Amino acid sequence: MEYKDYYKILGVARDAGADDIKKAYRRLARKYHPDVSKESGAEDKFKEVGEAYEVLSDPQKRAAYDELGPNWRAGQDFRPPPGWREQHPGAADMGGGAHFQDFSAEEAAHFSDFFESLFGGARGFGAGARAQRAGPGRDHHARIAIDLEDAFHGASRNISLREPDVDAQGRVTLKERVLNVNIPAGVREGQQIRLAGQGEPGSNGQRGDLYLEVVYNPHPHYQVDGKDLTVVLPVAPWEAALGGPVEVPTPAGPVEMTIPANSADGRRLRLRGRGLPGRPAGDLYAVLKVVWPPADTEKAKALYRRMAQELQFNPRRQAGG
Repeated sequence: MEYKDYYKILGVARDAGADDIKKAYRRLARKYHPDVSKESGAEDKFKEVGEAYEVLSDPQKRAAYDELGPNWRAGQDFRPPPGWREQHPGAADMGGGAHFQDFSAEEAAHFSDFFESLFGGARGFGAGARAQRAGPGRDHHARIAIDLEDAFHGASRNISLREPDVDAQGRVTLKERVLNVNIPAGVREGQQIRLAGQGEPGSNGQRGDLYLEVVYNPHPHYQVDGKDLTVVLPVAPWEAALGGPVEVPTPAGPVEMTIPANSADGRRLRLRGRGLPGRPAGDLYAVLKVVWPPADTEKAKALYRRMAQELQFNPRRQAGG
């Protein structure tokens, strides 16, 4: 997608105050309003001006946008920096959108891909949204990425959020706020952790809440499905053929499990209650992967030849071999 220079669209400097931004928007909105303008492409220009004003008139979105830096040029190929939504939950919430007095909700929803990538979809326009801002602060939503071990044992983690600080001239800078988050044991991916009073401050001084959606970091061994875990368990050919006890890794430590005799590669065995904690706890599934020793010595090759002679095993027999 293409980068949009919102300052250039409104024709204002990057350090412009709130009043200058509002004046530029009103002038251009009147110029390009589809009901009055005869210029070619007026409707698209009107929407572009409104999108720029939505960002630059909102302290949180403007501060987040400014963090991209001044070196971007309009039309450059753009992708949001990694972790953008996690670092800017207030800007990405889009709970406001109170500036579109000249837009219908349908028109205002047609933001560019660039806007959507940074701030998500727009919702809430006009007087209703302005009334919401005049009272308690909005709730914010963000994500918190945790390790599977955090979900299994519970943990305490610090997260860093950026929020805007507006001076008397309307200029915006970002300040960092660090919060401590208690991660309960058994929390599952997709669940939300609520931090009361840590959302956006309202005009009455009361903050909304912050909701953190839990996502798991990729794990090198376990696959997660709700409360259940799956692990690939390498076994030797004789362990699969003869059966017997083997150790299976679990987040709580190794557990002994008995492999049934004549187990095939890919067989799925269950350890009840060894998944994520809960009421009831999830299960852990061990998927057998038969690993053959390499024939890289004369002794090993001789052993394989002996097996071929004595076992007379044809794995292709059922396939018509």
